[in-house]
Amino acid sequence: MARNVAVGIGIMEYPFQSHDGFWRWVDLCEQGGLDSIWQTDRIVSKTPILECMTTLAAIAGRTRRIKFGVNVVSVALREPVLLAKQCATIDLLSGGRLLPGFGIGSPRGAEWTAMNIDTTTRGRKTDEALEIISRLWAGEALDYDGRHFKLTKASISPTPVQPDLPMWIGGSSEAAMKRTARLGTGWQAGAETPQTVGSVIAGIKAALVETGRTIDEDHYGAAFAFRFGGPDDPGVAKVSEQYRNRTGRDPKDSFAMGDADVILQRLTEYVEAGASKFILRPIADGDADMLLQTKRLIEDVLPLVAARWPKVRKAAA
Repeated sequence: MARNVAVGIGIMEYPFQSHDGFWRWVDLCEQGGLDSIWQTDRIVSKTPILECMTTLAAIAGRTRRIKFGVNVVSVALREPVLLAKQCATIDLLSGGRLLPGFGIGSPRGAEWTAMNIDTTTRGRKTDEALEIISRLWAGEALDYDGRHFKLTKASISPTPVQPDLPMWIGGSSEAAMKRTARLGTGWQAGAETPQTVGSVIAGIKAALVETGRTIDEDHYGAAFAFRFGGPDDPGVAKVSEQYRNRTGRDPKDSFAMGDADVILQRLTEYVEAGASKFILRPIADGDADMLLQTKRLIEDVLPLVAARWPKVRKAAA
C-alpha cells in the first residue's frame, strides 16, 4: 500500500541563545514546508527544556500552516481532565493543527524522584488517563471510577476542532503496542533504531487484529537526530553528552551526520521498516547553528524526499 512520507522537525533541550532565535527558527519551519514541529516533554531538568503544552500554544499563535505536537506527553505526570482541556483549546485556536502524542514517560526522567511519584503505576495511570481524555474529547459528561482517577459528570467545552483528534502513542514495550492498538490512531517512535521500529509496527499490527481496529499505514512514525557535518563540529560534543545522559544510549548509533545523502539513507531505512512520519532533530547549539541546520534540511533533503516518495492522493473515507 502506498504511503505518504512527511518530514517534521523537533527539539529536546532548548538550543537557542535568545527568544528571537527561537521565533526565527519557527518562522523558517513554517515557511520552508516542513510538515510539523515537535517538542519533547520534560518538567524537571538541569538543562533548559521548554514546557511542552505552553510551547505548542505559543507556536499555534505564531503560525498558520504547520502542524505541531509533543513527542510525547508524559501522561502519568499530568492530570487528564486538564490535559484534555489544553489539547482541545490548542486544537481549536490553531484551526485543527494539533498532533497530540502520549506516553508513560521516560523511566530515566528526573520527575519521578523529584516529585515523589511511583514509577510502577505509570502504565496503569496512563491507560486510565487516555480513556478519560478520549471520552472527554468526544463530548461526554463523564462519570469515571478508576483506580487512579475518579470523576463525576466531568466534561469539557469546546471540544477539539478535529472531529477525530489523533492520539499518537509512544513507547516500544509490549504494553505500549497493546495501548496503541486499543486507543491510538498512530504510533510515534522515540530514539528506536529502524530494526526496533519495524518490530514494534509488526507488534502493533498483530495487536490490532485482536482489538478489531485499524491504524492508517501513514500513521507510524520515527525520529532521529541529524547534522550536516561531523562529530568534531562545534557544539556536537555538548549535544551528544546531553543525549547520552538522557537516554543512556550511544549517540553514534542514533545520529545521522554527513550530507543530504546520509540523512536520506537513514530515512529510507525507517521507511523500509514501515515508518512514514518523521521527527528530525538538528544536532546544533545556538541560534545561527540551528537556523543553518534547519535551512539545509529544508533545501537539501525535502526535495529528495519529495522525489523519492511522491505524495499519494487518497480517497476520502
